[in-house]
Amino acid sequence: MTAENSATPARWIAVDRGTVLAALGVLGFSFSFPATAWALDGFGPWTATGLRGVLAALVAGACLAVGRVPVPERRHWPGVAAVAGGCVIGFPLLTTLALRTSSTAHSAVVVGLLPLATAVVAAALTGERPSRLFWCGAVAGAVAVAGFTLQQSHGEPTAADAYLFGALLVCAVGYAAGGRLSRRMPGWQVIAWGVVAALPATLATTLLAWPSEPVHLTARAVAGMAYVAAVSQFGGFVVWYRGMAAVGVARASQLQLAQPLVTLAWSVLLMGERVSPAAPFTAVVVLLCIAVTQRARS
Repeated sequence: MTAENSATPARWIAVDRGTVLAALGVLGFSFSFPATAWALDGFGPWTATGLRGVLAALVAGACLAVGRVPVPERRHWPGVAAVAGGCVIGFPLLTTLALRTSSTAHSAVVVGLLPLATAVVAAALTGERPSRLFWCGAVAGAVAVAGFTLQQSHGEPTAADAYLFGALLVCAVGYAAGGRLSRRMPGWQVIAWGVVAALPATLATTLLAWPSEPVHLTARAVAGMAYVAAVSQFGGFVVWYRGMAAVGVARASQLQLAQPLVTLAWSVLLMGERVSPAAPFTAVVVLLCIAVTQRARS
């Protein structure tokens, strides 16, 4: 057996492990919209956005302190800033504003375009060059999601959709930058420094918004806030960025095509929302597209 052949099993084990980690991140993110809707039962949109970042920074800061992690090198800070701006500030704020008037099901489907946006940004920032088969699968999945979105809104995009499209663009930049940075430092440190870097902005937002927005500390609101702070803003990114580092930003991002479908299930089971009859058909198409992108080689 040659050295190349003996290394093959280890290579595939690493790839499978990375895919599993990325999938766990997607599962964690899938409940973000329902949890945000719960948080909005007790907090205003600006307060909810700022407070989730502050709480996540406290958890991340404690982890960095316990691990005695040194401050990232200067060359890594642009990537950290992109993570902070896109994933810690921009995406949470824009999606929270959208959820004031949009259902969690509709919002989840719109953000289903995020995988394609992330793949495009990754190709520009990280130099990844996926195959034509990959792009066919990614575009087909995005078209299915976009078609379902227009069907849900009767062909007329809403103001909430504008917030959501802005959210997916800034988040795509944060995902791609974080995935690239995770090749040089552990994934949990990437998001940890991201939320810590965003702390001045999230703390200022919380202090300014809290007095002007009504706060009602219900059990549902507290549970939603705890989830988005601990999982959506920190824990989910730990496994997500590790998965991206293992299998590549573009390939890992396509697993998020399944995220809207899982969120749709949460919205029906826990939020009592109704889903369009087109949802099962869209689900099948999206799952097929995921299969294509995961089998495609770069």
